[in-house]
Amino acid sequence: MSETIVYPDTLSDMLQRLRERLSGVVPDFELRRKAEIAIEVNRLKREKQAIILGHNYMEPVLYHSVPDVTGDSLYLSRMAAKADARIIVFCGVRFMAETAKILNPSRKVLLPSPKGGCSLAASITAEDVRRLKARYPGVPVVTYVNTYADVKAESDYCVTSSNAEAMVRHLRELGHKRVIFLPDEYLGGNVARELGMGLIVDGASSNGAKHGAPDDPQQVESAIIGWGGRCEVHEKFTVEDIRSVRQQFPDVVVLAHPECSPDVVAAADFSGSTTAMIRYVEKMKGGRYLLLTECSMGDNIAARNPQREMLRLCTVRCPHMNEITLEDTLESLRKEQYEITVPEEIAVKARVALNRMLEIG
Repeated sequence: MSETIVYPDTLSDMLQRLRERLSGVVPDFELRRKAEIAIEVNRLKREKQAIILGHNYMEPVLYHSVPDVTGDSLYLSRMAAKADARIIVFCGVRFMAETAKILNPSRKVLLPSPKGGCSLAASITAEDVRRLKARYPGVPVVTYVNTYADVKAESDYCVTSSNAEAMVRHLRELGHKRVIFLPDEYLGGNVARELGMGLIVDGASSNGAKHGAPDDPQQVESAIIGWGGRCEVHEKFTVEDIRSVRQQFPDVVVLAHPECSPDVVAAADFSGSTTAMIRYVEKMKGGRYLLLTECSMGDNIAARNPQREMLRLCTVRCPHMNEITLEDTLESLRKEQYEITVPEEIAVKARVALNRMLEIG
C-alpha cells in the first residue's frame, strides 16, 4: 500500500501520531526525541520545496513521521518520475536514488547516507552484463531495479518484484523463448517456476558459489538465464523456519517476498512485493500472519494493522536500509548533502529500460 501523507505541525500532535502507531514498538522516550526531529524535517521540506520518498523498509519512526509518499520500488519510481519539487530526498538505498535521478534529471536528488548499498546491486557489474550479452546474442536482458545505473544502461528492460513475472511473460508473448534475468537468482527462479520455464544460473553468486553455464548455451531454450546474486536478508529464510512456525502456530498465514528462495516461496501461503504483502494483510479477515521479509517492513505493517496479529519472529534487518535514519535525513536536507549524480551517457541508456518498466506496471 502507498499513500500521500499530511503530517501535524505541532510537537504534541506529532508525538500523539507516533504514539498511536508505534506504542509498544518504539520506547516512549525515543518517540519524544524523534518527534522533535520530525517537526524540523517537515519544516525544512516546506522551506526548501522538497519531497521525501520513503521505502517500506524504513525504520518505523522515520516511516511514520516524514515521507510524503511511501511504497515499494515501483510506486516510488513512478512518484519520482513526476515529482515537481526542487529536491527529492530518497529514504531508501543508492540504486533507488539513482533511479529517481535518471527518471527526473532536472531535480536535485539526495540520499541521507554516503553509502546506502545493496548486496544485490553489488553482485553484478556492467562488464558482467556485456559478457552475458556476448554469450547469449539476441536474448533480451531483463534487470531487477536493485542494480546500479551502469548495469541498467546495459539492459533492455528493468523490473521490480511486483512486475518481473509480467515482463517475462510479455517477452515470451513476443516470441522470446529465453530471457536473461539479472541479478537475483531467487527472483529469477521464482519467475521461472511460475511460468514453467527452466533456469540456468550463469555467473558468480553473492555467497561466493560459482555456477556454470551449459557447454553449448545456444541449445538452452524456454529458460531464464540467471545470475547468482542474492539479497543478504531474504536468502536467510529457510523452509525449516516455516515448518517450525507452523508447528507452534498451525493457523499462521506465511507471506514470503519473492527474493526468498523458490523452496521457501513454494512453502509459503503467499508471495509478493512489499505492496502486495501489505494489501494481503489489510484484506485478512483475522488470524495470525508471518512476514518473511525485512524486519522494519514487518513493524510498519503491524503499526498500520493493529487489529491483526503479526508473529514477531523476524531477526533480519537490512544493514543498508538501516543506514537511513531520521537524524541523517534531517542533516541531508539541512545541508543538501549526498547528492546523487548519474553520467548523462549512462542515464540516457538506463532511462530506456526504466521507462519500459513503468509501462509494464
